[in-house]
Amino acid sequence: MSEFDPNQIRRLDGGLLLVFRELLRTRRASTVAQRLGLSPSAISHALNRLRDLFEDPLFIRRPHGFEPTQRALELGPKIESLIEMTGEALSRDAGFDPARSERMFMFAAPEFVTALTGGELINRLKAVAPKVSFGVSFSGEEDAFRALRRGEIDFALGRFGAARPGFTTEVLFEDCYCVAARKAHPRISGPLDWASWRDIGHVFAWSPSETASDSAEAGAGEVVARVAAVPQWLTALVLASSTDGLVTCPRRLAERHAERLGLQVLDPPFEPDVITVSVVRRAGVADTGADWFLQLVREAVGV
Repeated sequence: MSEFDPNQIRRLDGGLLLVFRELLRTRRASTVAQRLGLSPSAISHALNRLRDLFEDPLFIRRPHGFEPTQRALELGPKIESLIEMTGEALSRDAGFDPARSERMFMFAAPEFVTALTGGELINRLKAVAPKVSFGVSFSGEEDAFRALRRGEIDFALGRFGAARPGFTTEVLFEDCYCVAARKAHPRISGPLDWASWRDIGHVFAWSPSETASDSAEAGAGEVVARVAAVPQWLTALVLASSTDGLVTCPRRLAERHAERLGLQVLDPPFEPDVITVSVVRRAGVADTGADWFLQLVREAVGV
């Protein structure tokens, strides 16, 4: 067995390996920062550590991007193998088999996302992975990132702000606002006009995990009549089904539950804002089980 310096091993971490691999693939620091959820300064610091560790410039800045040195090209296949072996060693579910797994997946999501996907997820799991289950926490953005850092959840769904170092963000689906009202509403007999939308009382969802600065009520620029404020949109829809209150909410959610709640789904009398729901995961964590379950979530959204 060849000799090695233990001090060099101590100075090498998985994050450095990922930065090296992505720089070799893309040749652009900005692209690496975006892919790994890191800041440009973090990429620069990692590159300096890599140069010091391998005693080579590794990547030379050129007008078209970073050009790898001969040493970097030689290291490329070895570092790729190291990343693959590390991922296999850290994976909790090597050879994940949905049909045999008894894993419980944990994730954070707003209630409206769970109400949209939860039933379909349960049905799909029953068919292809009867022993697999899932748990959901309704948490705000900061709590979700804290749980991700601690490894308490596999991923987080919701509407998030700017990208954060150490995390990857991917758009899961887009939606827009609609207006939901009970089918026998006495003041609605066709397309919803502005005056009716403004004057008929609204049931609002006020929980931070449900709403955002792009809420339809705020974006419309009008003061609307309020009859109630409740924590979640699904609760608001239930109330609208037995009252004359209106709910301005995500269209996918309203359409998914309209038939069973006896609701009609209407276009708002203004250009509705887009709702972007993303999935956030820890960067550099290989987990084939979570990959599989997340694909199931994507399929549940589209049904």
